[in-house]
Amino acid sequence: MPLTEAKLKALKPAAAVYRVADAGGLCIEVTSGGSKLWRYRYRVNGKATMLALGSYPETTLAQARDARDDARRLLRDGKDPAAERQAARARIQFAADNTFRAVAQEWRSKAIKGLAQVSISKVDWQLGLIPDRLQNRPIDEITAQDVLTILRPLEHREIVDTAHRVRARMSQVFRYAVATGRAQRDPTADLRGALTPITSTPRAAVTDPQAVGALLRTIDAYEGQPVTRAALRLAPMLFARPGNLRAMEWGELDLDAAEWRIPAGKMKMREAHVVPLPTQALAILEELHPLTKWGAYVFPSIRDGKRPMSNNTINAALRRLGYDKDTMTAHGFRAMASTRLNELGWSPDVIERQLAHADRNKVRAVYNRAQYMAERTKMMQAWADYLDQLRIDTAKVVPIGKRSGASR
Repeated sequence: MPLTEAKLKALKPAAAVYRVADAGGLCIEVTSGGSKLWRYRYRVNGKATMLALGSYPETTLAQARDARDDARRLLRDGKDPAAERQAARARIQFAADNTFRAVAQEWRSKAIKGLAQVSISKVDWQLGLIPDRLQNRPIDEITAQDVLTILRPLEHREIVDTAHRVRARMSQVFRYAVATGRAQRDPTADLRGALTPITSTPRAAVTDPQAVGALLRTIDAYEGQPVTRAALRLAPMLFARPGNLRAMEWGELDLDAAEWRIPAGKMKMREAHVVPLPTQALAILEELHPLTKWGAYVFPSIRDGKRPMSNNTINAALRRLGYDKDTMTAHGFRAMASTRLNELGWSPDVIERQLAHADRNKVRAVYNRAQYMAERTKMMQAWADYLDQLRIDTAKVVPIGKRSGASR
């Protein structure tokens, strides 16, 4: 006799497990503990098999019969219901294990090997711009439109270059997913032409002495975060790469020797670099030390003190001060120093070495490191003094190349 709700409710546990049949292979299994479990008995390839269909009353009699009927349809199609269920669960687990975030982290662990810390930070920053709603989705389900949806806001914020770089970074992750069997294709390939093209222009920089003086006075009047203000004041003085400056660590500074020693792992050219610190820079660092000495970074992030400030912090501060991206950028301080120092008569080799530009001649590179350190130290102090003069009165500035007797 088929089961009814009344019969199901009346079933009591016994010393041993027992089953009561419904129809078409469906039965209810009653355990000694009182649980009532739906089972579907069938044969596949001559072998008897039992398929679990849930528990009663969570799964009702009608629902159990529907599940049985679904299993019978699979059997008619020559499929094993248990095997199909296992495959479905595997697909679900595979999708859960292979979200964009999971695959991206796996790709990152391989891609960053041998990269400088500044490059690693750039990779992490770009991946961090991808919102959680996409990061947490199975990578094989992400479409070109999904990607475009997160790139459009970057484009609308007029950071088109960043939008293109994020698309390229995502493409690397998708191609890795394809190569490792987690995705069928790279959907970003369908976005070629969808974003505003990047206009190639030289990095904006203030180089005219009067304009430099005005910029320095504006920076001195900055009323934002003290950490940001300190970074802004050091940027023109040290003209390091923005990524190196923001990731400066207290452990890299030897204030007694007046040197900032950047390890090779942080440098773009994978070569350790020393920045001589003028007295003005030492004063700024000593003033900042009580505020950030508790952490590793000289310029920690406001949101997370265990990380350096964002790579956009200095640019954002320049915007607040009235300098748009076509007038001055964080990277522009390097162009400012290079232009002024060359015009003021300092040796191009000394300037290039201080900028940490690569020297293709390996033998000469070794010689230059030893030969130019004393001149670089002299130049950095003279440069800081020159900037101080520009703050006061551009017309009275003495050319530091001539005054210091720098090599030409």
